[in-house]
Amino acid sequence: MIELEGVPELIDPVMVAAFEGWNDAGDAASTAVAHLDREWKGEVFAALDAEDYYDFQVNRPTVFLDNGVRKITWPTTRLSVVRVGGEKPRDLVLVRGIEPSMRWRSFCNEILAFAHELGVEMVVILGALLGDTPHTRPVPVSGVTSDPDLARTMDLEETRYEGPTGIVGILQEACTHAGVPAVSLWAAVPHYVSQPPNPKATLALLNRLEDLIGLRIPLGELPEDARAWQVGVDQLAAEDSEVAEYVQTLEEARDTAELPEASGEAIAREFERYLRRREPGTGPGGPGVAMEGGDTPFLRDTGSGRTRPPKPEQPGPEAVPGAEAAETGETAEKPDAPAAPESGAEETPATGSGSADAPDEGSGEGLDAGTEPGPESGDGAEADRDGGDGADGGSDADGRPGSGPGA
Repeated sequence: MIELEGVPELIDPVMVAAFEGWNDAGDAASTAVAHLDREWKGEVFAALDAEDYYDFQVNRPTVFLDNGVRKITWPTTRLSVVRVGGEKPRDLVLVRGIEPSMRWRSFCNEILAFAHELGVEMVVILGALLGDTPHTRPVPVSGVTSDPDLARTMDLEETRYEGPTGIVGILQEACTHAGVPAVSLWAAVPHYVSQPPNPKATLALLNRLEDLIGLRIPLGELPEDARAWQVGVDQLAAEDSEVAEYVQTLEEARDTAELPEASGEAIAREFERYLRRREPGTGPGGPGVAMEGGDTPFLRDTGSGRTRPPKPEQPGPEAVPGAEAAETGETAEKPDAPAAPESGAEETPATGSGSADAPDEGSGEGLDAGTEPGPESGDGAEADRDGGDGADGGSDADGRPGSGPGA
């Protein structure tokens, strides 16, 4: 049994997790959790033992100099707590790491042990996929769950996916079997511009997370970064007539599919977010304090008798479509009036092959416009990250990024 020292009693805690690698197209999911950790000043209180879960030839440790002393950062998964103030305070347990190389069941059990010990009420796992979606439109974000009751009460899709899966799918199922409510949020990243970072997809995930857990998330410079990213991709597409024509085709298909939704739930959801951001006292109430006390606590596993300190940080990548359109978050810069998203339709996930299943798994083939990044085709190998980036920048075995969800 895991015992935590120095962690305060949490208020309505929600665990938010993201993993670099196969389920992290454009680094969108891992960057979203990193943003939460940075904005609310989280402090790591525990780290899983890298020796238990990682193949160091796949995810290599890195060496760095600290005041002339050589130190090593090992690939791992870290947990931190952020305390969010305001009229309705709610604490978050952030889980950020790399998709493990082995012992996935033990890995999930260890995370669930933390969730049980901390009294976590719900687990939200973020992911990003490569999809046939134009960069000029709002990023589709789909919410899926294996729990029929949760799907009904929170207006989520009940996953019907069958096929290869990643750690996101395994952890969601482990939560379901353990009786812990779990939701996966998936952002669709354009497969023709899959290189990280993708601030627009990160922003879309944070907006959907904000709706789900009822917290106002400080966005910082993300809206401006998202606009700059889109302008940059616009310029690149304009230089290649074939790419520009392909983007136009995707736009037409997207607009046709989502037109009925443009005046429905998407606008209502955006208006609710607008009101929440204007409502006094709903914000974080200043930077969150992750831990009380100055010392970083240690984790003691009473089963093995080991006491081990937290491991230091590491970065994150990966990419197919979502069913529910999500806003880009650009309205955060326009407090005078609610902005209706360009589209917001609920659609079946566009996997390139027209699959009607939820976007639980996917793979993308980079810049090949005619490919079919269907859910979890299995060609997205685990990211080989050398000290976070990996020698090949998180691409799959043939050098092109690929990913897929699994729930």
